[in-house]
Formats: sequence, C-alpha cells, structure tokens
Amino acid sequence: MKYLVGYTGSEEAKAALSLAGTYAKTFGARVIIAISMGGGRGEKPEKIGKAAEDLAFAEKFLKEKGVACETHQLARGMSPGEDLVSFAEENDIDQIFIGVEKVSRTQKIIVGSNAQYIILKAPCPVVTVKKYPK
Repeated sequence: MKYLVGYTGSEEAKAALSLAGTYAKTFGARVIIAISMGGGRGEKPEKIGKAAEDLAFAEKFLKEKGVACETHQLARGMSPGEDLVSFAEENDIDQIFIGVEKVSRTQKIIVGSNAQYIILKAPCPVVTVKKYPK
C-alpha cells in the first residue's frame, strides 16, 4: 500500500503526517510525502529552501518511527490540488492524507480550495486532518 501526504509544514500538515505514519505502521504501507510548488521564475529561492527543510523534517519524523517513506518536491506548474491528484493517479496511491485549516469564504473565493479539489477529484480515499486543539 502507498499513502500520499500533501505536506506544507503547517501544524495541520504535521497532524496529517503523524496520522499517515500511524496508519502506515499499522497496515504496512509506504508513505510518500509531497510538497507542491508552482515552479518557474516566480519561485523564490527561500521558498524552495523552506520546502526542502520541511520535507527533510517530515522524512526524519517518519523514519524515526520506523515508517518507510520517500519525499518529492513537485514543481509542475499546477495548483497544489491538481498536482497532488495527478501525482496520486500517476503513482497508484491508495490513500491521501491532507491537513486542512478553516479559511474565510473570501479566502476560498480568492485562492480556491486545494483541499476541496483533492477531496472531489482524487482517485482514492482522502483523509482530512485538522490541527488538534491545545
């Protein structure tokens, strides 16, 4: 089995990563951690470096728990939602884990909802995780 975690480094993404790790350990699955970036000239070096650091953290987190994993920094000119759905289709992913946070209606209209796109278009089940209350 292969699980895909759409990772951003946020608290919600860390919660999704943790849950995917628990599932993977329980069911003997491999976890693929992916960050989707637009790519091209608009991508700032600082953002690329931050994405690499976030992926390194996620990989270390899962490997310390004994979970087989790999990382991918995607820059294919798509929105994160489209990118993750395409990646899931191309790699026969069995389940997707994403962190979600509440945004206003205005934010949804302006930036769209990557989570909503993934939930509606994914070729496999999607688990959404929100940050645990403190």
